Amino acid sequence: MDDTIKTIDVEVAFAVHDKQKIKSLSVAAGTTAIEAVGLSAIREDFPEIPADDEIELGIFSKKCPADEVLHSGDRVEIYRPLLIDPKEARRLKAEVAEKKKLASQAEGKETGKSV
Repeated sequence: MDDTIKTIDVEVAFAVHDKQKIKSLSVAAGTTAIEAVGLSAIREDFPEIPADDEIELGIFSKKCPADEVLHSGDRVEIYRPLLIDPKEARRLKAEVAEKKKLASQAEGKETGKSV
């Protein structure tokens, strides 16, 4: 009987706007995404990573449950929470652009120049 434990190679990744880290590790076959996060010790570099019960994970940009069993070559990605809803961000950006456009047009009328 072979007593060796089958291992697989995976990565755990996290990034903030000015820093990113990808940790490569070998784990036992059957390891879950959340277990790989813990084994990677990536929280030592990024203490702001949410607790296990609040964490959002994915494998190669596809969201997955924390208990997803990993396969060799998987990259577990830890997602940061959104600070603003993307639709709201686009709306605010469009609003600012419209205000700039109106201000520019008003300035052109005051100086007699066309914009």
